[in-house]
Amino acid sequence: MAPARMKRHWAALAVAAITAVMVLVVRLEGRVWFCECRTLLFWIADAYSEHTSQHLLDPYSLTHLQHGLIFYWFLAWLAPRASWQTRLVAATAIEASWEIVENSAFVINRYREATAALGYTGDSVINSLGDLLSCVIGFAIAGKIGWRWTLALFVGIEVVLVLWIRDSLLLNVLMLFYPVEAIKNWQTNGN
Repeated sequence: MAPARMKRHWAALAVAAITAVMVLVVRLEGRVWFCECRTLLFWIADAYSEHTSQHLLDPYSLTHLQHGLIFYWFLAWLAPRASWQTRLVAATAIEASWEIVENSAFVINRYREATAALGYTGDSVINSLGDLLSCVIGFAIAGKIGWRWTLALFVGIEVVLVLWIRDSLLLNVLMLFYPVEAIKNWQTNGN
């Protein structure tokens, strides 16, 4: 690729490189490419099935979309002079790093111990890619709709997830760092 063209497409190349590194590391962590059922599905609606986190998208993909919403505004605040592309690369790197950490033995065991994700075995590689894509989509949406609509969308996703799967990004973070037995009981009794 010519230097002028590389300069113009540097962000896309950086996102592709970050994605490739994430895939490599998650695979080296022992994650399967996709569901061991040998069928690759686009969407799994049941948050508490053995297929969750094993196909491209599932209800938790919405929490990764929320990551993108948060990263857009956090990075706009943190680096207001940085270009949209620079902030996109940073958001991609943060999300890819989370996917790597989320699929470490330590965090998988923590989810099993502290949350309602009792049988969680980690994400498949394809699900990690879906999570990363969801984050990037959230980042792009936040850039288009402004902070008020971003906040409304974030809250709306929280409400939908709590009503639908008895979990959400905020509950997930709470339960990961400060487990509340009453919440865990409420989550598991609904399934």
